[in-house]
Amino acid sequence: MSRAPHKTSAWPLAGMYVVLVVYASLYPFEGWRDQGPLPLGFLLAPWPQYWTAFDLWANVLGYAPLGFLLALGALRTRSGDGVVGWAGWAVGGATLAGCLLSLLLEAMQAYLPLRVASNVDWILNTGGAWLGALAAALLERLGALDRWGRFRSRWFVSEARGALVLLALWPCALLAPTAVPLGLGQVYEQTESGLRSLLEGTPWLGWLPPLPMVGPSLLSPGLGVAPLAPLMVWACVVLGVLIPCLLGYCVIRAYMRRAVFVVVLLFAAVGANLLSAAMSYSPAHAWTWLNTPVQTGLVVATVLALLLLRVPVRVAAALLLVLLGVFLSLINQAPTSPYYAHNLQVWEQGRFIRFHGVTLWLGRLWPYAVLGYVLARVWRERRERQEPKSGAA
Repeated sequence: MSRAPHKTSAWPLAGMYVVLVVYASLYPFEGWRDQGPLPLGFLLAPWPQYWTAFDLWANVLGYAPLGFLLALGALRTRSGDGVVGWAGWAVGGATLAGCLLSLLLEAMQAYLPLRVASNVDWILNTGGAWLGALAAALLERLGALDRWGRFRSRWFVSEARGALVLLALWPCALLAPTAVPLGLGQVYEQTESGLRSLLEGTPWLGWLPPLPMVGPSLLSPGLGVAPLAPLMVWACVVLGVLIPCLLGYCVIRAYMRRAVFVVVLLFAAVGANLLSAAMSYSPAHAWTWLNTPVQTGLVVATVLALLLLRVPVRVAAALLLVLLGVFLSLINQAPTSPYYAHNLQVWEQGRFIRFHGVTLWLGRLWPYAVLGYVLARVWRERRERQEPKSGAA
């Protein structure tokens, strides 16, 4: 029996992951110049004498999700018979795609003074893509992908791919340090800093608001910051939980399944913040973020999410847009504490700069991606409702 193609979230996730791999491989994107050797000369270079276990696993694990998503997308959109044969083509195609992408990025690294092209990295990246693709084929062979397809059709509406991608990225975005727990989307200070650098030495620099001067800080004695008000922390935590909850409500209709989703989301929120605090400070200080305003905010957000279990999908989308506007306004007014600024500097200049940079961008852009997704969905549904009327006329 032939099988109809499936709509899958694997393709958009694979595309986003390619962007993240390019960012991680070419950061900091400056100092481009011809350094002499041919771009592919690294393939014949001797193997490096010094390497660490972190380098090995980072290169393998960095490309494993890409291979998995590419093979998964091919497997979920296949049609016709010959499952085993198609699985082989899917694994081979995903591995080849990962191999060529790694080869291209390693060749481009030859033009970056701060990066080193490596034949070992290329081999490990290719091996990681192969392992990820093999895992996807094995799950298909065991029937796990079909079970996921049936689970998805029961739990979510048909057009749920965008929301599922955003919900899958939400815990990853929470790994980046934030001025407020769950406070994603804070871009005002970074944007203003970039504009100041861009407008330095021009008369338009005076158009920007003056820098805050509220007493000395630990990092810059001349500059100061006001402490975060507990009420603002509480409000940001409440909205930071309600926003992904309402996003889930937009694609989940059953009330009891929405309740299960809220519980899973809360565990993901606490776990991601624990991991972020442990990486930022130390495992001994993993719970320091869970103070009284955050605790009460989580409780209030849970109660409100449960009270909204029966809200219709359209009302959930409208409420989500309103709360997103309030949340982004609050979080971009939150001052940056010296501890957060120091933590952010460590993340941006530390050993894991490439991975931390990815999570920082996710943390800053995730709410705006949700805003764009909900607006596009509302606009599409509005057009679909208007088309029958125009056809009848």
